[in-house]
Amino acid sequence: QVQLVESGGGSVQVGGSLRLHCAASGDTVNPYCMAWFRQVPGNEREGVAAMFTGGGPDYYADSMKGRFTISRANGETAVYLQMNSLKPEDTAMYYCAAERSFTKCYTGSWLQGDFDYWGQGTQVSVSS
Repeated sequence: QVQLVESGGGSVQVGGSLRLHCAASGDTVNPYCMAWFRQVPGNEREGVAAMFTGGGPDYYADSMKGRFTISRANGETAVYLQMNSLKPEDTAMYYCAAERSFTKCYTGSWLQGDFDYWGQGTQVSVSS
């Protein structure tokens, strides 16, 4: 079992930045494919970025490339999501997900959102 806790959300103005953090606890001896998703009420959840904590490249949904960067946190099973040049349409609940699977990250299937573990989410609000 793994527990995921997101933090770092908040309210910012257009053009601002935020860095989200997702920390995993529990069974973290093995590496995970960890990903960020976001969802606005009434809309489908959409993938943002993913990476395998054991190493390798990072992956992004096409619409998220350029302003979002996922990275590993040193010394822990955790990832960050750096969000720059934020826009009002980035307003959403951001969720972290994890699964002990390299192929989920590598094959792009992470975008389907079928993960074993999910956090509770952290709200990001961007105002103009």
